[in-house]
Parts: sequence; structure tokens; C-alpha cells
Amino acid sequence: MASNITPQIRALARTPIVAESRAEKTATVSATAVWNSSAPNLRCKVQKLDSVEKKSQPASPCRSPILSAMRPDLSVACQAFSAEAVNAAEGAEERIYIEGGKLGGNKNGKGVPVYVMMPLDSVTIGNTVNRRKAMNASLQALKSARVEGVMMDVWWGLVERDSPGVYNWGGYSELLEMAKRHGLKVQAVMSFHQCGGNVGDSCFIPLPKWAVEEIDKDPDLAYTDQWGRRNCEYLSLGCDTLAVLKGRTPVQCYSDFMRAFRDNFKHLLSDTIVEIQVGMGPAGELRYPSYPEQNGTWKFPGIGAFQCYDKYMRSSLKAAAEAAGKPEWGNTVPTDAGHYNNWPEDTKFFRKEGGGWSSPYGEFFLGWYSQLLLDHGERMLSSAKAIFENTGAKISVKVAGIHWHYGTRSHAPELTAGYYNTRLRDGYLPIAQMLARHGAVFNFTCIEMRDHEQPQNALCAPEKLVKQVALATREAQVPLAGENALPRYDEYAHEKILQASSLNVDGNSDDREMCAFTYLRMSPHLFQPDNWRRFVAFVKKMNEGKSPDKCWEQVEREAEHFVHVSQPLVQEAAGALMH
Repeated sequence: MASNITPQIRALARTPIVAESRAEKTATVSATAVWNSSAPNLRCKVQKLDSVEKKSQPASPCRSPILSAMRPDLSVACQAFSAEAVNAAEGAEERIYIEGGKLGGNKNGKGVPVYVMMPLDSVTIGNTVNRRKAMNASLQALKSARVEGVMMDVWWGLVERDSPGVYNWGGYSELLEMAKRHGLKVQAVMSFHQCGGNVGDSCFIPLPKWAVEEIDKDPDLAYTDQWGRRNCEYLSLGCDTLAVLKGRTPVQCYSDFMRAFRDNFKHLLSDTIVEIQVGMGPAGELRYPSYPEQNGTWKFPGIGAFQCYDKYMRSSLKAAAEAAGKPEWGNTVPTDAGHYNNWPEDTKFFRKEGGGWSSPYGEFFLGWYSQLLLDHGERMLSSAKAIFENTGAKISVKVAGIHWHYGTRSHAPELTAGYYNTRLRDGYLPIAQMLARHGAVFNFTCIEMRDHEQPQNALCAPEKLVKQVALATREAQVPLAGENALPRYDEYAHEKILQASSLNVDGNSDDREMCAFTYLRMSPHLFQPDNWRRFVAFVKKMNEGKSPDKCWEQVEREAEHFVHVSQPLVQEAAGALMH
């Protein structure tokens, strides 16, 4: 957008929408009226979610769907993502004002609020807002669709980049104020991991320079596999409590960062910043970096590899073995667990018949490996809870949806990631119970996936996995939130999310629903006309919550009516960007 185009779409609500142009044309509509009035003579029948025609979808969790080319007459947000369009718009004079209070939310308080993940590079390496005009236009568009808010990564490697204890919040201050201005809530992710090397990573943001320097001096601060490969996405939890970072422990560094965030943004906590998601591993998830995509190390649906060969982890293993009265078990880590891209039956450790995973040693090792991850979560949550207590912000933790080889006995990919989940043992209940002790939200991925969309020879079962997690959170009485693992814009995926968010896993979910859903991700693809229309309808349906008279066709029609009425306004601005 041009520098003299100042879209100030604060919120679509009960006040009019006015469009101004050089010709002094004006158009006024009531957004609320559009939403509250159905199209006349609408005939509709309720359909079961699973009765919709199936579409061919990506099988791998590492490949996004092939999307159609963008049209030139989309929305402000869509066009603003193009730097060329932004530069070409200099000198344009059109302005759009959509004023008013809060739109969306349910009168009865039910329904599942929808958040949208912001781009990973929303803040630049220089700590300024990236693509400021595009970001502003995108937030306006999201608010108009009744989205509850956005999720943003607050990168440790950007804010505390140059010197320990020196924080630069510049870009985040502006971004958070922008969200507040548009009436959007924020889920702030304390991203203590590297960006780059995981599914969907579109940029590279390393750990702080001074932390990387310490890793260079002591490579065992990084996770290590049995072949000596170091992974610097996240500091090894083996050194959590050791003063290895210029006089501070990693957990102290994380705590100081969260405390500085709280102190700097205390005026926004509760009203704008409603959730703090505590990063606990690669991709911000509570897990080991067992399936790194970087440099082609791992490819779906490989089993991954254990990450416990640094000296700190091996020292912990030795101590645990001695405590168990089996000191010999502390001298070695499984060497028969295969390679990153093997399948369970290729290995002695994970095979179903006589596999080492079910032996006394295997049970000891897997118990130790998974317990270290739980202990790491306990330390991080204890700190986060103390820091953000009485601020009004919730605490959440993200857990990975590792659904491949779920149908095998050993569940090898889950085991290498640190989730001690097998056909004989529930690995998600201990995680849920740990979160419940700290009043934290259990955030889980792969909510949009269906079993039949995945490679059946790899015995993928995302639906069964989501059901297991839902049951575990219900037993532990901890709130469950969800995310989609891959970008999806089709109704078939939306319907699966609606179904999963109802938490009707055994026909007896009562009034329980997911506490929130975060949609992956803000991008030009989301603002393509067809994708945007479907997304608006999806958000409306999620906001409605459980209802016996749900009708997807009716909601689609209402969404089309709304999108059609507001389209001239966004097209005017989009047209200005092209000249």
C-alpha cells in the first residue's frame, strides 16, 4: 500500500462502512446487518460433516497443497504481501474507513474462538515490522471476518540477539499496538527455538549470537544423535540447570526473557495479550528434535532418531541407571533403533515382535528419556506461572501431532520425540496431568487431518491420535486448543476442524469444546477470493459453537453475501495498489 493510503479498519461492527475515492463516491452498508440477515428464500438441509464430497489432499505433513495462481483483483491484504505492488502504489489517494466496536464473539459465550498465525518473519532482523502496510491491511481483513485474534512468534534470537540481558522489543511494540488498534487479541509465543529446519519454516532466525558462541565453545549444549550430528534448533534440556550461558542457566535465560516481556507489555496483558505460549523445544513444541528436515536429514514418514548423546544427557542417563540398580544400563544408549528414515520393522529396537522397546532395558530407557522432557516442561511452566500470575494471560504449551506409524505397536516416531506412547501405554496423559498442575492449556496440532488422507502403508492415524489426546485432556481436566498442521483452505478440512473442535470423541462431550483454534497461516493464499470466502464461513461456524441445526450451506450463503457487499471496498484499494 502507498504511504498516503491509510486504511484504518478498526473493526466491522454496528457502525457503517464508508468508502471514499477521488470521485467522492460513497457506499454505506451495515456489517452487522449483513451477518444477521440470511439471503431471502434460502433453502437448506443439514448435512453430516462426513457426507461432503472428498477432495484429494496432501498425504505428507511436510508438503503443502498446490494452490491456484493469485488473481490481480483480490483484497488489500493479498496484494499488500507483494513488495512490487506496495512500491507501485505510491501516490494513490483512496482511503477506506471501517469504524466501530467489537464484531464477533458469542452472546452466550459458547463457540470456539479462531486465531490466525502471523508470518514467521513479521518482525525483521532489525526489529521493525516487516511489510508494515501488508500487515496492517491483513489485520483489518481478519477483524472483518470476526477472527478473535492472532498468534505471533516473539523470537528470542531477535529480541536478545546481540547481548545477554539486553532486549529490543521495537518491532513487537509496534505490532502489538497494531493488533490492539484493530481490536484483535494476541497469543504471544515465547519462541526460544531457531526458525529454519522444520516443516513450514520460511525464513531463518538463529538463536541469539551470544548463545551460539557458547555452543561453538561447548558443542554438547546442542542436542546430539548417535552419529554425532548436532542440532542447534533448541538448547539441550540436559543443561537446563547448568550455568553454561555466560553465568546463567538456560532456564534462567528463558525466565529473564519472559519477565522482561511481562514488564515491557504489562499494559497490554489480559486485554490484548491473552495467552503466553511457552516454547519448549524445536518448532516451539514440547519434544526432542527427532525429525529435522534441514539438509534432508529426515523425510516423512521416517521414525526419527533419539537425541540424547550429548555429555549432559549421557551423564543424566548414567545417574538414572545407578539409581535403578542397573549401572550397566547407563553405559549405552540404544544403537539398534535404526536411522532417521527407517520404518519400525527395519529396526531391532522398534519391531513389533521382540523389539527392544518392550524389554526391561527399553522400558527403563524410554521412561528416562520421556521423563526428562516432562521435567523440562515442569521447570518452564513453574517459571512462566510465577512470572505471569495475576496478569490475566493464560499459559499454554504446544505438543506435536506425530501421527505416522501410530498404528504400529511401538509408535516409534513418538518415542524418538519423547512421547512414551505405545499400544500398551498412554504417553499423553502424563503430559496433560503436568499441564493441569500448572493450569496450562494443552495445544495440539494435526486437527484438520483425516486418516484416509495419509499414507496407509505408514499406518498414519491423525484422527485416532486426536481422539486419544482429547480423552487424556478430559481425564486430566485440562483445556484443549488446536491448530492445523498444514495450510488448508478447503471446506473438507474446515469441516474436520469443526468436528474435532466439538470434542465429541465418544458421543458424550456435554458442553466441552476446544478453548481456541489457531489457523495456519496468514498469507496471500488465505486472501484469495475463494479461500477467503470459505474462511469467513468457517470462522462464523466456529463462533456459533455446538448447535443441533448447523447448516454449512446457509453459513456459506451468508458469508458470500457479506463478502460480496464488502468486495467493492477492498477492490478499490487493491486496484490502487496496482497503479
